Amino acid sequence: MSSITSASDDRQIAVHASDRTTAPEAPAPVKRPRLYVLDGLRLIAALGVVMWHWVGVERFPAVWHGKPSELMPTAHLVGAYSWTGVELFFLISGFVICMSCWGRSVGDFVTSRVVRLFPAYWVCVLATAACLLVVPTIWGDNTHRPTLSRILTNLSMVNMPLGVDNLDPVYWTLWAELRFYLLFGIMVAIGLTYRRVLAFCGIWGVFALLAAQVNIPLLTAIVQPVYAWYFIAGIAIFLMYRFGANLLLWGIVGFCWLMAQDSLRGVVGGYEYGAEHRLSWSLTLACTTIAFAVVIAAALGVFDRIQWKWLTVAGALTYPVYLLHQEIGWQLITRIRPHLDPYPTLAVVTAVMLFAAYLVHRLVERPLAPLMKRKMDASFAQVRADEAPGGARRRKG
Repeated sequence: MSSITSASDDRQIAVHASDRTTAPEAPAPVKRPRLYVLDGLRLIAALGVVMWHWVGVERFPAVWHGKPSELMPTAHLVGAYSWTGVELFFLISGFVICMSCWGRSVGDFVTSRVVRLFPAYWVCVLATAACLLVVPTIWGDNTHRPTLSRILTNLSMVNMPLGVDNLDPVYWTLWAELRFYLLFGIMVAIGLTYRRVLAFCGIWGVFALLAAQVNIPLLTAIVQPVYAWYFIAGIAIFLMYRFGANLLLWGIVGFCWLMAQDSLRGVVGGYEYGAEHRLSWSLTLACTTIAFAVVIAAALGVFDRIQWKWLTVAGALTYPVYLLHQEIGWQLITRIRPHLDPYPTLAVVTAVMLFAAYLVHRLVERPLAPLMKRKMDASFAQVRADEAPGGARRRKG
């Protein structure tokens, strides 16, 4: 999820970049300090999803050797609603992707997403596959053991449209993010301006409304009528951050909130299936509203004084924690739980996951991302050179 992914360097460039592509009608850009708080919010969102899978889900009592609601009533109450961290992820993603793309080329956009998403993803897919292949599953059968083909297809990150199950169920948000990148990448190719981004938000919203009424699977797949409102709201909130708030932007964000609360009616049922009890729509709406509020507050400068650089490290852990925590985390819990009480088990497994995430960041992302970026930048530079008049002939000569 790119809210799931970090864009710290991209944000730093984008905030201070000159607005070469902004239309004359756009408000003047407002210089803002770097938003370290977004990294902290991303980690909070990730830990919320972790809590949902570890203590909110009741369908797999073998994980805890009992039901979390009985072993940890308070933690289960929190976990039963902390899946709303996904909505916070998507809001931040809309904000950060728009910010990191402003004034940059399609090649820059593609490069930034590939080098940020894939190195950690490949390692985490292989680690999860090894876990599912080597360790007996908690369900006591072999139905969850992946085939080689399934592993290889998962490495592409586009297994879902091919009908191949995710190795870890949490990967579903990555497919949602990729579809958002596809749509926004078209806008990057056209050129980002204040007016064009506003038009993009409006057009996407209209098609999201239409997709909810017509039975066209391709349209639904592209515009994501359930989650589109979080991405659109995040984009509009970034425009508040860059150009200042106005009635039009408040209207877009408010409309997205209205649509989001409506879509919750259909979403909550799926989470009730996992929690095995009714969930309060009011509490769910409150969590979603808080997600909107904190991102808006960050954009309007409420958290500008928070300049803690360690939040960058915290944000860097978000993506690998998210990728690793469910299947591998369940395996750790079910083996540690017989030796520790529930809450100490939760603390130990959380610490292990955070440490594993740090290793992935330090040993995989940090060395591989710059290398991949140099190679991809060189490739796009060659494409541009070949497209220049006489470029291909010069290279042959």
